[in-house]
Amino acid sequence: DVTAMPLGLDAPTSIGMALLVLGPGFLGFRQQGLDEQAAAIATWQLGMASLVVMGVLKLVLSFFGDAITRAVPRAALLGSIGGAALALLGFLPLIETLRSPVVGFVTFGLLMYVLVAKGKLPVRMPGVLLAFIVGTVLYYGLGMAGLGTPGFKLPDAVPLRFTLPLPTLGFLEGLPHTVPYLPLLLPFGLLMVVGGINVSESARAAGDDYRTRDVLLAEAVSTLVAGFCGGVAQTTPYIGQPAYKHMGARTGYTLLTGLFIGLGGVFGYVSGLVQWLPIAVLAPIIVYVGMDITVQAFHDSPRKHAPAVALAFLPSVAYLLVIKLGNPMWIAPDRFAALYNGIDGHGLPDLATIVTLGNGFIITAMIWSTALVAMIDQRFRRAAAVLLVGAVLTLFGFIHSVDPRGSIYWPWTLEGLPRAIAWQFAGAYVALAVLLGLLSLQRQSPSESAGTAH
Repeated sequence: DVTAMPLGLDAPTSIGMALLVLGPGFLGFRQQGLDEQAAAIATWQLGMASLVVMGVLKLVLSFFGDAITRAVPRAALLGSIGGAALALLGFLPLIETLRSPVVGFVTFGLLMYVLVAKGKLPVRMPGVLLAFIVGTVLYYGLGMAGLGTPGFKLPDAVPLRFTLPLPTLGFLEGLPHTVPYLPLLLPFGLLMVVGGINVSESARAAGDDYRTRDVLLAEAVSTLVAGFCGGVAQTTPYIGQPAYKHMGARTGYTLLTGLFIGLGGVFGYVSGLVQWLPIAVLAPIIVYVGMDITVQAFHDSPRKHAPAVALAFLPSVAYLLVIKLGNPMWIAPDRFAALYNGIDGHGLPDLATIVTLGNGFIITAMIWSTALVAMIDQRFRRAAAVLLVGAVLTLFGFIHSVDPRGSIYWPWTLEGLPRAIAWQFAGAYVALAVLLGLLSLQRQSPSESAGTAH
């Protein structure tokens, strides 16, 4: 009854690599006088080297995973990924689901019937597969009948080709070029380590007691192998292991998925699947996974720690807004900069506050939730210590980075509004820590002391 830990490409940092590392890197190589092909190869080598750098970082940090698991309460570990599940796996895919309302709603409803209501099916087959088939048939049937969403058209055929992911030393050429991007690459790798710790706890709560160190080691090695073989996007243990367990997946599904996707990359049929499989049919499955993890965060945490779980959701909402508001198709870069820096005399600019709260959101959620759990348990000095850790992380941009890209920095290099924001946020953590430290000096009644000891 053991379900394998899911593993795959990390979407947020893959987007970050494309927009913040590979894109600027290519433009930089072109400005150095390289022709387009040479610049493209140099950019590829930069991407491979970036993966190796992140893989080495994750390899080192993996040995601290078990200690962090013991130090951080379950409400913080599950609450932080519960917020990410609700905002990023629940809400964003729900928008994609409803862009084709009939297809998406029917597919989603059928999944709810099978997975949540445990309804009976007229045929003997996995419910998720049936929902997928029904949704796909409905999508193409309505589309070809002229009843689908506007702009429907059949995808073009994608030619197959054979390409092996052979190891290469090309990353060695790219290593010197990674130095300017280390403020981005190091947080990218750190977030995957934190995410791996959280999803390991999620699997443990679902009944599969994986050792955190082993999960992180496997994930670090997979990132290194990808870098050695020409990859430019890092891997991560996926949120959703309990949801896959509820859907009936066991030990073989990750292996089969890896083989299917791996061979798809070798032969090229993954590109065809991306063209032909409707997003409105795939997205509802991700919405269900987000729901399941959100429920687990409350269900498998102590009842008295529920407020800490709810608090951990809020930074994820800020990151959701950052994703949408940072889209240049929604807000032009010059307009974004104006909103980010606009002072109105009533505090920090709204957009700057949202971006600062959203950057490093998973670690922020863990800090907040851990501090609140300590307060609920009447351990106010521990809460103060956690908040001081948050202040240090804030100063260097590991959380609450004032750089809209989410990079880390030396605090003394900041100027103007970013400097004010960074010191204001760090000062907020210190002020509350000092207050809690002073409150902890109060004499406790015998009943309070007994409750704390218990």
